[in-house]
Amino acid sequence: MKIFVAGAAGVVGKHLVPELVAAGHDVVGTTRDAMKADQVRALGAEPVVLDALDRDAVMTAVADAHPDVVIHQLTAIGATDFKKFDESYEMTNRLRTEGLDYLLEAAREAGAKRFIAQSFTGWPNARTGSEIKTEEDALDPAPSPASTKSLEAIRHLESAVTAAAGIEGIVLRYGVLYGPGTAFGAGGEMVEVVSKRKMPIVGGGAGVFSFVHVADAAAATVAALENGRPGIYNIVDDEPAPVVTWLPYLADVLGAKNPMKMPAFLAKPMLGEFGVTTMTAMRGSSNAKAKRQLGWTPVHRTWRDGFRTLTS
Repeated sequence: MKIFVAGAAGVVGKHLVPELVAAGHDVVGTTRDAMKADQVRALGAEPVVLDALDRDAVMTAVADAHPDVVIHQLTAIGATDFKKFDESYEMTNRLRTEGLDYLLEAAREAGAKRFIAQSFTGWPNARTGSEIKTEEDALDPAPSPASTKSLEAIRHLESAVTAAAGIEGIVLRYGVLYGPGTAFGAGGEMVEVVSKRKMPIVGGGAGVFSFVHVADAAAATVAALENGRPGIYNIVDDEPAPVVTWLPYLADVLGAKNPMKMPAFLAKPMLGEFGVTTMTAMRGSSNAKAKRQLGWTPVHRTWRDGFRTLTS
């Protein structure tokens, strides 16, 4: 099939494009940075330099590619300020709203049969009820003020894709990504702060994280392309875990001292309300649907094994 990957030079795209090519697909991959066009070509895709927020350029690029499937992997995630989360994610939120709308419109106009979009699972989950959420559970009805716009962007993306007429829409809610190029990868933001003992266990550390290795996220995307039915899928590993469990383990893997423990009221000036609730009340996610319907199983079934690859 002919596949149009928007965001081919991104964290997931770098793993996804070679897998698509290896599976026999013809891939066109976009990057907003002309300096990365050769990187996209080296991955096996035909590169297109594209501003994803330029509607006319998006319409033209997708029409020229005439793809069977369009995959939205557009983000602009840099350093995260939990106190100003929406500001940190401002460009990513635009890519999940304006950029999503342009790409979806272009896909439909070009006659693509399927549209796959990257979303996220973790902090968007409602912070009440069961610790592990499925795709049927509601998203947070009362998010922290610092994350309101980011949650609105996720709601928009998921609604637009799953409700799109004339094209099969699939949403992949990736968990917290780790591995090469991520915040939880070598040289990444989170690895650095954990190594320097600057990430404390807040309160009881009850916030539940669902991780997924970036290579497993890419493999799940290929599985969705080939086997998925329209709908939403959580793409996470088999072991959701609270901060109090995974953070000391990661510190040990990195050869760092055990993380400090800090009461929530002391952490709030540093992390803000959103950061504190993430560390103390976030809910994890189940991958049962993805495993059942996509025929996908993560190679790194647990972060316990996966984290050990960060230093190898």
